[in-house]
Amino acid sequence: MARVETTSSRPYHLVIFGASGFTGQFVVEEVARTISEGPKGNLKWAVAGRSKQKLEKVLEQAAGVLSKPELRSEVDIIVADVGEPDSLAAMCKQAVIVLNCVGPYRFYGEPVVKACVENGAHHIDISGEPQFLEGMQLNYNSEAAEKGVYIIGSCGFDSIPADMGVIYTRDQFKGTLTAVESFLTVSAGSDGGCIHDGTWQSAVYGFADGHKLQSLRRKFNHKPLPAVGSKLKRRGTLFFSNEIQQYTVPFMGSDPSVVKRSQRFLVEEHQATPVQYGAYAGIGGIGSVIKLMFAGMMFWFLVKFSFGRNLLIKHPEFFSFGLFSKAGPSRKQMEGSSFQFALYGEGYSEGQDPSQGKPNSKIRTLVQGPECGYVATPIAMVQAALTILNEPADLPKAGGVYTPGAAFAKTTLIDRLNKHGIQFLSALTNTHNNNWEVSDCR
Repeated sequence: MARVETTSSRPYHLVIFGASGFTGQFVVEEVARTISEGPKGNLKWAVAGRSKQKLEKVLEQAAGVLSKPELRSEVDIIVADVGEPDSLAAMCKQAVIVLNCVGPYRFYGEPVVKACVENGAHHIDISGEPQFLEGMQLNYNSEAAEKGVYIIGSCGFDSIPADMGVIYTRDQFKGTLTAVESFLTVSAGSDGGCIHDGTWQSAVYGFADGHKLQSLRRKFNHKPLPAVGSKLKRRGTLFFSNEIQQYTVPFMGSDPSVVKRSQRFLVEEHQATPVQYGAYAGIGGIGSVIKLMFAGMMFWFLVKFSFGRNLLIKHPEFFSFGLFSKAGPSRKQMEGSSFQFALYGEGYSEGQDPSQGKPNSKIRTLVQGPECGYVATPIAMVQAALTILNEPADLPKAGGVYTPGAAFAKTTLIDRLNKHGIQFLSALTNTHNNNWEVSDCR
């Protein structure tokens, strides 16, 4: 069982590392909102990063936004730097859980994971980078298991809605769920929206290093997961989705990788039936298609060369038609934005043999929430941490490097998210009449 108690030498339940970064500042605010949800109604926490002055400024800002002046004096500050291993070790020795907000993780993530494993702190990140996430599993899973440390990646918008959404859909399905396709749509208010360029940098380097990810995966020597029921067909690179009534492309984030890793864990550890998964994102109408095609061609050409990558990193707004920016979204833009994940599952009703015939039952799950990058992500990250602190007995028996679905399948994380504005709702149908029969399966 995960060790979650504070001690005199390990005084903090949570330490937010990278608290002065763009995402980190919103994680600070979310932790400050939820201190009463800690063990026994209390949460001891600190912020950490390279600059004491910047951390003080973040606490000052949070105090103003939340009308909690006590944050200025009651939250401790730890100075720690990815480039200084001793400072990371000192930070990790003081924390039950480190919330790591320092990305791109492919450059800055591993030293923090290493320090957490060596010094007995659990680790949560919000990475959407499969190369980093799978690399940490390959390199640290055994040592983390020996030390009883839980390293749980992708606990933000990448990939809790998708990964926990598949788990939730499976749990609500009456029978054997065999396949799920997800469709992401994002809505912006009158002020529009954008994403901070840290995510853009991760995408640029991720595509450039695609060959390294394939090489990494071969090292696991995994056998293919069995396909139960009808094999899920891949959709095209660009198609009109009847499910969400807009043009749609394959989702380029970490969701497919994370969900597949969760399914492998559930098959190997719990003898569950594996769920096949496909992930897609809506891009809108024909005007958006033209923009995407033009931006995509430029991106694919430039990302192959170092000078091209430098251009992409230097001018995110230009090359993404304003979708990414160095300034990130304003608070007003965040307030007007929201997301919806529609997961369409199919399988075999109770008593039906999945090896015989086509699936005869369907289910739809909607995961809905606020702005995905800097509102939903901090909520998901903080609730994941609170789940560890409050429900250690419901985590996997041994420490290790886990996905959210593997770590939290037996916990109340989804209930916690529902209470904080990330809603999971399901409806069932059967293939004979295609009518949704249940409006809410919670």
